[in-house]
Amino acid sequence: MPDPGLDRLALGITLFRPSRDQVDRVLAHAALGSTRVIAFDDGGLADADAERLARAGVAVLSAGRNVGIAEALNRIAASARAGGAEALLLLDQDAEPPAGLAAALLAARDRLREAAIPVAVVGPAPAPAAGHKAPSYPARPGAPACGALPPACGALAPVQFLATSGSLIDLDALARVGPFRADFFIDGVELEWCFRAWSLGWGCYLARDVAIPHRVGGGVIRGLGIAMPRQPLFRMATYLRNAVYAWRLPHVPLRWKLAQAAYLPLQAGLYWADSGWRPAVLLRLLGAARDGALGRLGPPRDRV
Repeated sequence: MPDPGLDRLALGITLFRPSRDQVDRVLAHAALGSTRVIAFDDGGLADADAERLARAGVAVLSAGRNVGIAEALNRIAASARAGGAEALLLLDQDAEPPAGLAAALLAARDRLREAAIPVAVVGPAPAPAAGHKAPSYPARPGAPACGALPPACGALAPVQFLATSGSLIDLDALARVGPFRADFFIDGVELEWCFRAWSLGWGCYLARDVAIPHRVGGGVIRGLGIAMPRQPLFRMATYLRNAVYAWRLPHVPLRWKLAQAAYLPLQAGLYWADSGWRPAVLLRLLGAARDGALGRLGPPRDRV
């Protein structure tokens, strides 16, 4: 029997040039019938697949072009809210959530609420996926640690940020914190939003007793004591641009800015080395850092 709390939830999935298997995965979510499923076509969804999804009851949204992950998430959230949902579980097209993920995260969110802890997002721990680097979520200094939380809160820990995929967003909190930054387009979107949430008194909590695999990029680049996802150049450049721009934002903690100031040059150098020291790659990365410093955001010109 479906968890009765799931009628408060919508499931949002972003799609970009999805394979047939990825479309089938969305259909499998819809077949469960316990929550409304919203899919956003960010480009490349075949008409036949869109029809299959619609026939299965999936709400298929599209802007007719690639608008980036942030805007896609904002449109999914608006649709979920209009449909009466109070929480939104976000997944990407590659996500393989464990059974009971939605119910577990809803229960975690409710435990935090009962403890009078304002919560914007609750997410699962990252599980390793072969050939991919799992994200890490640093603890949030000054926020209630797990040992200081009421016993009912269990294995919940305050963290600086969480990946959007696999996370449960409280839609009331989203309305107060504001939308994801569409001008960030794709990388660093969740970091900026979570830092903004914390600055407004809304927490981001990791549910350590549930996990989901994360797959970012096409492998791992290692060196200088660093492991980072191997991604297309436009993704690395957008990440670098947004991270540099974030130094201008007052809600991003100074400690994080200082760490990034040391870390970003190492990442950029490692990426350049992995490219074979190609001059064009270096110029693209330097241009991205300049754009971030000057506040030139928006869709990257070389996006695919």
